[in-house]
Amino acid sequence: MPAPSPLRVLSIATLFPDDARPNFGLFVEKSLRALAAQPCIDLTVVAPVGLPPFPLSLHKRYRALRGLPRAETWNGLTVLRPRFTLIPRHGARFNPQRVARAVLAAVRGRAFDVVDAQFFYPDGPAAMRVADRLGLPFSVKARGADISHFGHDPATKAQVIEAAGKAARLLAVSGAMRDDMAAIGIDPGKVAVHYTGIDTARFHPGDRAAARTALGMGDAPSILTVGALIPRKGQTLVIEALPALPGVHYWLAGAGEEEGHYRTLAQKLGVDTRVHFMGPVANAELPQLYRAADAVVMPSASEGLANAWVEALACGTPIVISDAGGAAELVTSPTAGRIVERTPGAIGEAVRTILANPPAPADVAASLAGRFDWDRNGRELAAHLRRCAGPEYGNAGPL
Repeated sequence: MPAPSPLRVLSIATLFPDDARPNFGLFVEKSLRALAAQPCIDLTVVAPVGLPPFPLSLHKRYRALRGLPRAETWNGLTVLRPRFTLIPRHGARFNPQRVARAVLAAVRGRAFDVVDAQFFYPDGPAAMRVADRLGLPFSVKARGADISHFGHDPATKAQVIEAAGKAARLLAVSGAMRDDMAAIGIDPGKVAVHYTGIDTARFHPGDRAAARTALGMGDAPSILTVGALIPRKGQTLVIEALPALPGVHYWLAGAGEEEGHYRTLAQKLGVDTRVHFMGPVANAELPQLYRAADAVVMPSASEGLANAWVEALACGTPIVISDAGGAAELVTSPTAGRIVERTPGAIGEAVRTILANPPAPADVAASLAGRFDWDRNGRELAAHLRRCAGPEYGNAGPL
């Protein structure tokens, strides 16, 4: 039987790391690296860089982005970084066509078999335009806010629905995400669930006391949230739970617009000495941070299937999360943690229960049951894209 033809994949990823933002879309990079490692895959990543019009582009916020290379090899991947004009705050509806123009200019003269969009907006509608111009099938993956926000916003919903309708096939990070897609009118029969991966060589149980000592966290019971300091993540609710959790310290890893509000709230409630703002934490430091916490608490208003949930469990730390996205697909027993209402009282009760009877870290990690693996993620993505491209690209295998 002849070997399958190499599958030439054009992957559009507006969420992708660069030298200015090394943690930006790191999970997308890992998935695409896993894809590129599969046999007979020829992958080109286009990670468009949005810059506002002159003179806004001179602002210090964009200085590092202006200096990014137009093309480079990034951790073994061929990555193109064309620029597109970004209109801050009010230009979301125009971003897909601008991204598409940038992508088409960057790949001129190259041949592909399938177009892959790694986020539903603006990547999906941009991929739709690129695929139409090149005469190719395309796929789009839904991850969370791309559906919960852009799939409902009147300015962008129609483009999300149109891209879903024209795509050959679709992916979702969880079964719950697929249900959310169906709720806005996307055909669930086109959607396959594609779980994220986890690097178990890095994210695994370890000595909690040693981790706390290394981080200078002391011996007090500690809870942790990893994520941007924004209203959707629910850190306010955790701070409001602290008065009913005497002696428990709360560590926030991340930065964002709400930090000032959170500091003021902590002072008002008299818990400011127990609330610790760590700022952005490098990905390399996350495993130790997860191991140091007694519980990771993330009562988000919406999620797809948060990478932080999976990473915490892999490190042996139970999670306290809201019933958002794929929560029920992760917390399948009390060993893994608790799914709670988004109230300070419910959060506090769950934390007290875990602190009173902490599960063994090895048991917490075992609750993932091997479902989250980057090699599996890469194999499934390759199979999915082969299905999109057609039978001449070999037996796709299961997804």
